[in-house]
Parts: sequence; C-alpha cells; structure tokens
Amino acid sequence: MATSLDSIDLQILRCLQEDARQTTKELAAKVNLSTTPVFERLKRLEREGYIRQYVAILDAEKLDLGFEVYCSVKLKQMSRDVARDFTRMIRQIPQVAECYNISGEYDYLLKIRARSMKQYNDFIINTLGTLDTIGSIQSSFVMNEIKHSYGLYL
Repeated sequence: MATSLDSIDLQILRCLQEDARQTTKELAAKVNLSTTPVFERLKRLEREGYIRQYVAILDAEKLDLGFEVYCSVKLKQMSRDVARDFTRMIRQIPQVAECYNISGEYDYLLKIRARSMKQYNDFIINTLGTLDTIGSIQSSFVMNEIKHSYGLYL
C-alpha cells in the first residue's frame, strides 16, 4: 500500500524533475534534511512507483530526428482483440515515441519522430501501411514547439 506524500516528498520530486542527476547530498541541502532520510525517501518513492525511471533528455534536432508528427489513427473496427493486437504492434515500432488511446473521431494518437517528410512518408507506407487493422490516418505536422515540459505540476 502506497503512503501519502508529504511536503518534503513533493519538494524532492520537484527537485528531481529539474535535475535528476543531483546527488543525495545536494537534494538533502535543498530540502533541509540530512542525507540518510533523503536517501530513504528516494528509495521509498522509487519502490512505490512515484519515480518510474531516470532518463537523459536528448536533443532531437541535433540527432536529426526533429521532424515531429502527430498521427491520428482510426481502426477498421474496435474490439478487445483488435485493440490488443494494434497496441502490441505499435509498442514494437521504434519511430512511435508515444501512443495514446483517445476518444473522439479517432481511436489512437501517435507521436512520431522522423528525419524528414520523405522518411515519414516511407514510415506511413512501409510500416503503418502494413497494419491491416488501420482504417484511416490523419497526420498533423509540428511547425514550431511553443512549450514542452517533461515535469508534472506538483
């Protein structure tokens, strides 16, 4: 059973969202505790799933993957088996950075990273186009990123 979070836990989480490479000693100084209780809190937050993982955030532009597309997908039919098969296949496609089951006209929203329009077109034809469960696709191309936050508002 997960415990509730107090103000110190929330402060630790906020600090980690800004910089996950901080040492326990640096975190302890920011939350006005000694290192041992901060270390114990970190382990508890990890164990209880509040902290799912630590990652490096890469620069997509510098890695030539700055072409970002949101792809809305409507399945030919919606059933438990079709949805399960579609999500299983999508999880295996590395170009799909994110996938959400959504409400409305479309069933899924995919975030795709590519090098160019040509590479995205190839992806649509040779990857998504091979999934026989897809009925229709609508693509929205990101022209300019206005705000992007990885953190949660705590």
